[in-house]
Amino acid sequence: MSADQAQPKSQPKSSWVNLAVDYGPLLVFFLAYRHFSPDKSSDAGVGAVVAITKSTVVFMIATVAALIASKWRLGKVSPMLWLSTTLILGFGTLTVFLGDPFWIQIKPTVIYLLFAAGLFIGLARGKAVLRMLLQSAFDGLDETGWRKLSRNWAWFFLFLAVLNEVLRHTLTFDGWLTAKLWGVSALSFLFTFAQIPMLLRHGLGSEQGVEEAETNTPHD
Repeated sequence: MSADQAQPKSQPKSSWVNLAVDYGPLLVFFLAYRHFSPDKSSDAGVGAVVAITKSTVVFMIATVAALIASKWRLGKVSPMLWLSTTLILGFGTLTVFLGDPFWIQIKPTVIYLLFAAGLFIGLARGKAVLRMLLQSAFDGLDETGWRKLSRNWAWFFLFLAVLNEVLRHTLTFDGWLTAKLWGVSALSFLFTFAQIPMLLRHGLGSEQGVEEAETNTPHD
């Protein structure tokens, strides 16, 4: 083993980078829509369509910038970020060319359903998919903890998909965007923190959990 391999490179503080990558583009989209919208009390009319189109372009640029920032600061791009970026660019392009906000509003539902399906399929096959994506973030978590975390997030993603459809059908675009940024983001934070007691019970951060995780790690 070489000296470079024996001494792992120090990793930059990544919490703020992850936060910016996950929520930065959505915040930029919200601010852009507020800036371009000619009438903040309604989303009807040509002016609102123009505002949505311009904001979507800004959203797409911000999403690509977030992907580049993730690669630059963290040295990698997570599979979930690749997927969400691809869908944002795809549905964003449809929004811009068709002038219909439906496509940008339906995008979260599609993402949530894909994430939920991936987690449920993994669980059905006896695999905790989140372990492959988030191993470094939950060092020491045992196999049972990973399965429970994957199960909980699968149901939560399914809930978010239903919630997005309810918000999309009952609110104006302006109301939907506000709820998406502040309400759904707050729910995600609360749900994440609610998982901590369960994670701690299943070895998060403990040496025993790390050893068990290494023992149970498949080597193909």
